[in-house]
Amino acid sequence: MFRQFRSAVAAALTDALADLGYPTDDLGIEDPPDGVEATLASSVAFRLAGEAGAPPPQVADEVAEAVDVDATAYLAAVATNGPYVNFVVDDAYLADTLDAARDPEYGRLPDRGESVVVEHTSANPTGPVHVGRARNPIVGDAVANAIDYAGYDVDRHYYVNDAGRQMAVFTWAYETFDESDLPDPERDKPDYDLVRYYREGNAFLEDGDEAAVEQAEAEIQSIMQGLETGDEETYERVSEVVDTVLSGMRETLARLPAEFDEFVKETRFIRDGAADDVVDRLRDLDESVYEEDAWQLDLSAFGIEKLLVFLRSDGTTLYTTRDLAHHEWKFDNYDRAVTVIGEDHKLAFDQLRYALELLGHDTEQLDQLFYSWVNLPGGEGMSTRAGTGIDLDDLLDEAIDRAREEVESRMDDRIRDDDLSEDDVERIARQVGIGAVRYDIVSKQPAKSITFEWDRALDFEAQSAPYVQYVHARCCGIVAEAGDEGLAPDAAVDPATLSTPEERALLHVIAQFPAVVEEAAEDLEPHRVATYTREFAETFNAFYRECPVLTADDEATREARLALVAAARHTIANALDVLGVEAPESM
Repeated sequence: MFRQFRSAVAAALTDALADLGYPTDDLGIEDPPDGVEATLASSVAFRLAGEAGAPPPQVADEVAEAVDVDATAYLAAVATNGPYVNFVVDDAYLADTLDAARDPEYGRLPDRGESVVVEHTSANPTGPVHVGRARNPIVGDAVANAIDYAGYDVDRHYYVNDAGRQMAVFTWAYETFDESDLPDPERDKPDYDLVRYYREGNAFLEDGDEAAVEQAEAEIQSIMQGLETGDEETYERVSEVVDTVLSGMRETLARLPAEFDEFVKETRFIRDGAADDVVDRLRDLDESVYEEDAWQLDLSAFGIEKLLVFLRSDGTTLYTTRDLAHHEWKFDNYDRAVTVIGEDHKLAFDQLRYALELLGHDTEQLDQLFYSWVNLPGGEGMSTRAGTGIDLDDLLDEAIDRAREEVESRMDDRIRDDDLSEDDVERIARQVGIGAVRYDIVSKQPAKSITFEWDRALDFEAQSAPYVQYVHARCCGIVAEAGDEGLAPDAAVDPATLSTPEERALLHVIAQFPAVVEEAAEDLEPHRVATYTREFAETFNAFYRECPVLTADDEATREARLALVAAARHTIANALDVLGVEAPESM
């Protein structure tokens, strides 16, 4: 309802300003000042004061008087508070909010008829996913979820680098070294098994006998050339390594969970000729130069001094060349392309965008979200294996272990014996532990580097995943108990019964959820949803403290509050779903 009300206010304010002869290009619609009983406010009087030749409070009074209240949906009154014009909703707004939010799909916007591809994670298949890269699948998945909820047809893609030197080195090492010469794998997973060959191969290339290294380099170059020429045997050799490592990485990502609709391989654009076609068109450009034994693109007209190499002297393409073909394929198949990528790739992404423009593409349909790194503080008890750093699997295991300890410390004997089995404890530990990791990471603005801290992430009393998850569990508990008493949360109720400040505040925050989803999707800022869930949890907890549900004084109040709890349950469940955080039914 908030979206509709905001649109109606914008239209009414535009008409009022036009009637008064004022410009309508900047309405100044925003949240009302603290302490003001209103849903929206406008600061337009500040902007108009000079033109009107009157102080802002006087202009605000003039504008408020000109707004047609009766013709504006959901508008009960317009009032002023100093220079602000404040808009107050009517009871129909709250009634429609309660009705809409009792739908389990609440928060999903109508189908827009537009397709979006979201590319994220895309870590090179050279070994287990490292904790430093954990932000990509977590933020990327949340971005895709928000866009999906906002009414777009979303595909989630993982772009697989299976054509570069790293994969040639990996394939050569896998075919060269004997397992008996390698250390035991750190986990019983395919990526941990094969990464031993990759590490051994790199160590050999760095410290091995000069003649042997030269021979190895020749073999590695042969693999790269085989891929470039589309040799089927070479492709199958590399694919065996890539697909095996990727299978292990997918297991780890599924724990978050981060699911993908397609794993798009680089070699696809070599094998179908798309990369060669890009090379031919790039060489025909005036900005194309042959320098230092390579074909390069001069992007200085765009303010980029570093030349973009797109073809080596030996005729092999580079990652960016193949990514240009990849993005042309995206443009052919989707209305919008979103890439979630590390901040260390900003220059490369700018080069990609400007090269696409030189190739004749409108890059307005191309969006990117840059993220910074996730760090772990020292002395946090994480096991660090020599030479390997901390993998995402380590972090998730540790999160579940710590969540289990926290859950068990909060359980008294009666709850353990009567309500929660050991399986329940394990389920809650997984939901809370992994939820804590995801929530803590996605709740920060992506461009800011963060340090993950256990005490903050797993704090049941602070603004964390457990704090929000507990609201959902509490809602489920109330609805379940009501069911045992024969009460239905979907019964017809009179929303006017919900008259306390806490009840109305909860309805107001529920009403805002669809608008939060829309803004998070359009601006690629999923942390806005996390911020919303914290506000929601605080508002619900205030309602829970002050407004008994099942022990309400009369039947009408009990039924109305139960309906409000059901609406709150759907709202917070779907908000957590956007963030990729599970909503436990018990905690």
